[in-house]
Amino acid sequence: MSLNDATSSHPAGDEDSRLCEEERELLRKVARASIEHGLRTGQPLAVDTARHPRPLREPGASFVTLNEHGQLRGCIGSLEPVRPLVEDVAHNAWAAAFSDPRFPPLRASELPDLDLHISVLSPATPMQFDSEQDLIRQLRPGVDGLVLEEGYHRGTFLPAVWESLPDPRDFLQHLKLKAGLPADYWSDTIRVSRYATESF
Repeated sequence: MSLNDATSSHPAGDEDSRLCEEERELLRKVARASIEHGLRTGQPLAVDTARHPRPLREPGASFVTLNEHGQLRGCIGSLEPVRPLVEDVAHNAWAAAFSDPRFPPLRASELPDLDLHISVLSPATPMQFDSEQDLIRQLRPGVDGLVLEEGYHRGTFLPAVWESLPDPRDFLQHLKLKAGLPADYWSDTIRVSRYATESF
């Protein structure tokens, strides 16, 4: 499932990294090439996964965030690793440029001013809690990305959203709003999972 988000996260420390700098640079090039391909053809770049290092061929989930002059220009991502990471990045870069419903499709004239950020997600881990307050106590500001689910409602925040919502209670309330629920909503059937990101 692909979801929109508002921002990318800080780079993870080296102890959390799964990609070397060469692999990160390859993903950056693929993301930008997919956007350029989209400007020419209207389609995402078809990636030959066999030409890429093994870590990029393995299933991975990513978010691609585009900024223009310091302002968000598009952000699309995947929560589950359903395709090779390099394919996921190529598709999400194209989608962030042309399919984010919050923005018009990217124009070629914007490309020189476009800053591109990639976040690679760790597998999401279900959290165990017995109340909203218990959940709030467990949250790690600046570290946790969250996925909140209730029935057909679903929303996610990447870890960098903590920059604008540093209080755990506010973070959770805004995540509920993003999922289409009231800020003060609570039930015993709410599910929350957390993940980390490696961002560059």
